[in-house]
Amino acid sequence: MRTPTAFPTGRTLISVAAVSAALLATVATSVAVAQEPPTAQTAAPTLSGQTEAAPGTLAQRLIVGYKSGAAEASSNRAAEADATAKGKETGEDVDFQRRLGTGAALVGLGDAKSTTEVADVIAEFRSDPQVSYVVPDRLNTPQADPNDTEYGKQWDLFEAAAGMNVPAAWPTSTGSGVTVAVIDTGYVTHSDLAANIVAGYDFITDTAVSVDGDGRDSNPADPGDYYAANECGTGIPASNSSWHGTHVAGTIAAVTNNNKGITGIAYGAKISPLRVLGKCGGYDSDIIDAITWASGGTVSGVPANGNIAKVINMSLGGDGACTSATQSAITAAVNRGTTVVVAAGNDNDNVANHSPGNCANVISVAATNRAGAKASYSNYGTGVDISAPGGQTSTGTANGIYSTLNSGTKTPSTESYAYYQGTSMATPHIAGLVALVKSANPALTPAQIESAIKTNARALPGSCSGGCGAGLADAAKTVQAVSGNGGTTTGTTFSSGTAVAIPDAGSAVESPIAVNGRTGNAPSALQVAVDITHTYRGDLVLDLVAPDGSTYRLKSASTSDSADDVKATYTVDASGETADGTWKLRVQDTAAQDTGTLNSWKLTF
Repeated sequence: MRTPTAFPTGRTLISVAAVSAALLATVATSVAVAQEPPTAQTAAPTLSGQTEAAPGTLAQRLIVGYKSGAAEASSNRAAEADATAKGKETGEDVDFQRRLGTGAALVGLGDAKSTTEVADVIAEFRSDPQVSYVVPDRLNTPQADPNDTEYGKQWDLFEAAAGMNVPAAWPTSTGSGVTVAVIDTGYVTHSDLAANIVAGYDFITDTAVSVDGDGRDSNPADPGDYYAANECGTGIPASNSSWHGTHVAGTIAAVTNNNKGITGIAYGAKISPLRVLGKCGGYDSDIIDAITWASGGTVSGVPANGNIAKVINMSLGGDGACTSATQSAITAAVNRGTTVVVAAGNDNDNVANHSPGNCANVISVAATNRAGAKASYSNYGTGVDISAPGGQTSTGTANGIYSTLNSGTKTPSTESYAYYQGTSMATPHIAGLVALVKSANPALTPAQIESAIKTNARALPGSCSGGCGAGLADAAKTVQAVSGNGGTTTGTTFSSGTAVAIPDAGSAVESPIAVNGRTGNAPSALQVAVDITHTYRGDLVLDLVAPDGSTYRLKSASTSDSADDVKATYTVDASGETADGTWKLRVQDTAAQDTGTLNSWKLTF
């Protein structure tokens, strides 16, 4: 379908300094992504939820209540015989363990390893007319909220709809022992961060950018990045100081349980602020040296780093391909064992067009709003690895991400807090999660950490057109997985490379994938990667068809989506489906004048 294309009369650039394309070529090749300026704009219980001791942790025992008068209600021998009989019926090793104070029986599940196996035993007990109830022996953890006074504003951490499920990760990990390098505008003193700040460095060499009167030195203090109208390019209006690096740092590791302010995601971690962005942005050369130094590499003229970071956060970016120079620095950092987390960018464009979000060996992060849909400004595409809350203040200021800041419009004044939005705000959510994961399991490599985060993500609660990675990151499930308390650390992939023609405005076509060797049900974050060539993707409707015929809508038709091709990874909650069997991708072209081909697709469990 062809419709006229409307082009915007103006565009807000993704920078603290809002640098024009011309200026990027002459002044700075990389600029801060920052917050995107505002623009107008209860799931039912799953089978896994009924068979888990805690989210992501399979039940090991059941509590069985027998009706009054049943022999099993008072006789341990009868309860033991009943458990054995039900085990034989289901093929599981079920045994009576002890009598609870209420009279209920505690029953062990032996080596049951899947939700299906546990569900079979539960169903067997429930079918017994002498059984009053049967429930998993659930695992409880301390649920006291942090006493930070502004914690209630941090929906991005705890809200069920689109939060990142962070509080449930804290009993296992707080990020202790991990240093996160925040490569950004530096750090302005804030009492809600100070205790978690360790030595960093100012890597800005150009004094016109640094505005602190000198070049590189050991003081990463942020003097402010304000600028006057036209100072950063013709037509670019004036801007106040952003204190961007301080906002990012607060999300990662603000001091927690100090009866003030906010809560950091990895509040046991430390922040090493590395200053690379100043007035109008920052140079690739300075950023490259910061990446190298943060990860333990040697930079000429800079003292050895005493706080080597296992996580790097880069909430910054510019247009164009990832250069060989930047890629080389990132690859070397990863090879030294440091995970590099970067913002996808705020252009509502394919991340393939924006660096370093399009670099290899990084975790590229898209932003979601408070409803769990892709934020209107966020970049997208197959290069995105994961999504995290980035906020959207156009729907209400409180729908942004609340973090540490400063009230100064030019130079530092009093400490404060504020709501920002952007992929810059989403990125530190993932950097904080990486710190939690690395603290929980220090032996993990960057590749293993990325895999764990993506494998344990959940489907976006809202929509995303174009690809938002593996889904919305789930902190608790990921940390539980790497610490051996549930979840999944690796995935198995099944694929089809058989090309299927998609007829113009025709009947739906299907491509099958036979899945075998999997036990139990499919995961709650089943990854469906699709590669379709098509000249107007808005015509296409995509559905995943489960072995039992159930369908899951991946993509709907849209008359406003005139771009070519569908190269995206969708996340599906398929936990109610048996994993083994033939899965199908169903594709239909719903309008005339365009054709295409399903080149390949794959499922990752």
